[in-house]
Amino acid sequence: QVQLVESGGGSVQSGGSLRLSCAVFGHSYSYYYIGWFRQAPGKEREGVAAIDMDGNTRYADSVKGRFTMSQDNAKNTVYLQMKSLKPDDTAMYYCAVSHNSEWWLLSPNVFGYWGQGTQVTVSS
Repeated sequence: QVQLVESGGGSVQSGGSLRLSCAVFGHSYSYYYIGWFRQAPGKEREGVAAIDMDGNTRYADSVKGRFTMSQDNAKNTVYLQMKSLKPDDTAMYYCAVSHNSEWWLLSPNVFGYWGQGTQVTVSS
């Protein structure tokens, strides 16, 4: 059974940085895609970034130049380095796994396995 465990969330001031981690357990596929999503209260879940196992990445326009996604395949872990954080970045952040070739769309609909989330709060 696939299990994803996020960590690294917290509270920071505007302009600060955080690094989120997502560890993937129990995954038997040789190739998959991992994405980061976020959901603020009263809003729909939106894609933030995603990566394939070759290291190709895709970012939402709202985070380009500020967020960087990376992976450590040996540890089955991906990271989301977030810099220049804004209050609008406040949300619950989730990582998810997809086996769908349309992973780059950053749509929650093509990701089938989800973690429990980690909260990121950015104060002004």
